Amino acid sequence: MGNDMNATGPSRTSPRNPDMRNPDMCEHDMREPEVWEPDGSQAHGSQAHGNPAHGNPAHGSQAHAGQADVRQPDVRQPDVRQTEFRWPDAQQPDPLDATWQSVDQVFKDQPEPDTAVTAPAPVSVSEGSATRGGPVPTLGAPFHSGPKPPLYAPEPRELPSVRQDPTAALTPDMVVDGAGYGALTVRAASVRGDSHRYQGEPRQDSLAVVRLGAPGADGLLMLAVADGVGSAARSHIGSQEACRLAAMELDSVSADLSETLRAGDETGFAVLVDIAVGRTATLLAHRAREHGDDPAAYATTLRALLVPLDPRVRTRGFLAVGDGGTALLRAGEWNLSLTDPEHDGDGMIDTRTAALPHGHRARACLLAPALPGDVLVLCTDGLSTPLAGDAGMRDFLGSGWGKGAAPAPADFLWQLQYRVKSYDDDRTAVVLWEAVP
Repeated sequence: MGNDMNATGPSRTSPRNPDMRNPDMCEHDMREPEVWEPDGSQAHGSQAHGNPAHGNPAHGSQAHAGQADVRQPDVRQPDVRQTEFRWPDAQQPDPLDATWQSVDQVFKDQPEPDTAVTAPAPVSVSEGSATRGGPVPTLGAPFHSGPKPPLYAPEPRELPSVRQDPTAALTPDMVVDGAGYGALTVRAASVRGDSHRYQGEPRQDSLAVVRLGAPGADGLLMLAVADGVGSAARSHIGSQEACRLAAMELDSVSADLSETLRAGDETGFAVLVDIAVGRTATLLAHRAREHGDDPAAYATTLRALLVPLDPRVRTRGFLAVGDGGTALLRAGEWNLSLTDPEHDGDGMIDTRTAALPHGHRARACLLAPALPGDVLVLCTDGLSTPLAGDAGMRDFLGSGWGKGAAPAPADFLWQLQYRVKSYDDDRTAVVLWEAVP
């Protein structure tokens, strides 16, 4: 807006002149004052006072030097337009009353100096909305197995430095994702482990929830997790790239993959997967060399499920390079050796594993048939190992995930962080719920 306040609003100085002209006019009256002669006539301009430049006296030759009854000039003041200030009517409510009362209340509610301020206690979560002005429900710290929680705080701590490694610094401490297609519901999350948080190192796990193929019944969901090898310096990049490259390679043969799942052709599925994973390994090694890195520095595992979007196809495809876990929760019971028969379920940590890009052969198989109410868990060993070794975690996640409906994304993230002592690795899981009709 321009400076139009005097044209539209009241003046703060004096009452309005009843003889003022149009208030929208803002030009000043610059006319000369009028002068009246002794005989009642009026003089104008230079004739009223003479013209000193030409030596002419006032009134020309008719002026008399000794004349005594010359009237004082009647000089009218310029017309100064002013507007009127009016006090608010006491009978009308002030529209700002509520605002000022709110401000006053804020200051009244401030604690006295040196008074301890106590944070409100967490409120348990229940269905329905919180009442206005009441405490906001919170989930609080993740639950833990045993009488005492692990030593590390269950929250983000030290961060990697941009100057030291920009890619590590830009890797989030945790991520949460999901999707929904008809009877299929997906929740996914990845959390940096306690040891990496304490040491200021990046999360080396990655995940992917993507759609493959053209629109239509032949589409597939690719659910993937990747675990960067701890001893590999650039494995946080390797795990991210493995998910991205695998999605691109599998998408290029998605129609053929969909057909093998529809037909239950495990051999044809394994051939297609092996070719796609081999190309993924080659491209990952090429990516490392492009940046002057040893391909071994990008070492990562990869584990994926391919889920048809056609609800009539109940077969799911599985592929893996390296360790991790694939578990089935059905009717409240856990099956932890669904894709890994050699898994002895003792929860022992084993650091030996095949990994991309040097390991370029994938294990592949078909999982069939999926039943309504099934919960299929794909995870890195940050979850599969404690899940196998701790009954408290199995009970907790079985109760949270096996009730039929998928949890909200934030609830899923909180549940995934269930803590077990001695297990401080990154933790990543992608979980598929098959709805009950």
